[in-house]
Amino acid sequence: MLVCKSAAVAMMVSLSGCATSSLLEGNQTPNSSAVSNSTAKQVLVEDQLVAFGRPAQPLANMPSNSVVIVGEKHSYVLTQGGPEMVNILTNLTPQNIQVDNDMTFYSPKNDGYFQGQMKLSYAKLKDEFKRSDYQFFLQNGGTECTNNSDSRIGAQRFCFTVPIKGGVYPQVSNLSLIQSKYKALTKPYPVTIYTQAQAAQVSQKGPNGAQKLVMLPFALAFDVVTFPFQLLEGVSK
Repeated sequence: MLVCKSAAVAMMVSLSGCATSSLLEGNQTPNSSAVSNSTAKQVLVEDQLVAFGRPAQPLANMPSNSVVIVGEKHSYVLTQGGPEMVNILTNLTPQNIQVDNDMTFYSPKNDGYFQGQMKLSYAKLKDEFKRSDYQFFLQNGGTECTNNSDSRIGAQRFCFTVPIKGGVYPQVSNLSLIQSKYKALTKPYPVTIYTQAQAAQVSQKGPNGAQKLVMLPFALAFDVVTFPFQLLEGVSK
């Protein structure tokens, strides 16, 4: 009786295995390999930050207080978060501002638009702060984020997180002039735009749709007036 039961179990396992194998093979087309439905990060562009600035002239269909992240390859015009960035960058002492995160932005549809966050911090000695400074922090979402290094030298730090959205445009026309105003950087500060694509598509070689950055063209090239400081020194990591 035990032998019969064992044989029956073995036969059931064998039939189950055949059915599973048949089901898997039935979902495949001839001469094709299985394709994963998972997604992976697809980098669309890698650029180097040159400066932050404003358009020298108003841009069509853009807010008057737009901020431009000037890159070596492209221009990144902020359509959201610009006023907050301008407010922080122009009302605080430039030498005490730091960028605290990588400038990595997400383009959900690779349609020329991106979104992300800019994280800035502002630090100086405690006895240099004024009542107006604290009022500014309260009104603009600044949060106290003093670290151990700050405390050891009697400094205090406040952090800002600014959600941003924007579009990718061609290189500004006065890039050479802007670059001539800045000394050589001690370390690169990259700007990255990425999207999500099918894992199989990401692994493919050659120029396919997911590997191309879609840019939004302006009718005319535009100049940028840079802010009177360089945010490229002392980024916290």
